Amino acid sequence: MAEVRYGGRKTRVGVVVKDRMSKTVVVAVEAFKHHRLYKKLIRRAKRYKAHDEENACQVGDKVLIVETRPLSRDKRWRVAEILVTAALPEEEKAIIEEEEAAELRELEEATAAEAPPAAEEEEPVAEEKVPEAVEEEQPAAQEEAPEAVEEEQPVAEEKAPEAIEEEEPATEEEAPEAVEEEKSQAEEGEQPEEEETKES
Repeated sequence: MAEVRYGGRKTRVGVVVKDRMSKTVVVAVEAFKHHRLYKKLIRRAKRYKAHDEENACQVGDKVLIVETRPLSRDKRWRVAEILVTAALPEEEKAIIEEEEAAELRELEEATAAEAPPAAEEEEPVAEEKVPEAVEEEQPAAQEEAPEAVEEEQPVAEEKAPEAIEEEEPATEEEAPEAVEEEKSQAEEGEQPEEEETKES
């Protein structure tokens, strides 16, 4: 035989919608009924005032209420048990953060247990790769640098003698002409002075 709870009294399961009154909560109980003509399911919510001796219920809690003797003008039910507690958003966030932190710790511990062998294997590989890369880069740089220096120096040496040879004859050719011009100017300059002296 099924166990009879609460002495065979009526019970309802609903959600607390108001908890402002002292030792009293308003519980909304939903029921689905067929429309008598259209046969469509209709959701109906009926509200019951229930006695909450310890003021333990909050808005959003899912509770079981039981029929009892009249406690006031419209209060005929009492809260038997709180089935699901509705946490406030801040509390929910705190709970979620704690769960995530616990999961992260578990993952870190699991990876830490597996990591040391993997880390030991990875380190030598990393050390081998780095010197090879450095060794490959350095010889290439050393090979390129001497070639560049060797290419630059012969060009400069080749250009320098030609430039010197070209410059020297030009100066020798220009020098006699400049000397002759200076002499002619000097002679012209002396002649007018002599004429001036003759006139005076």
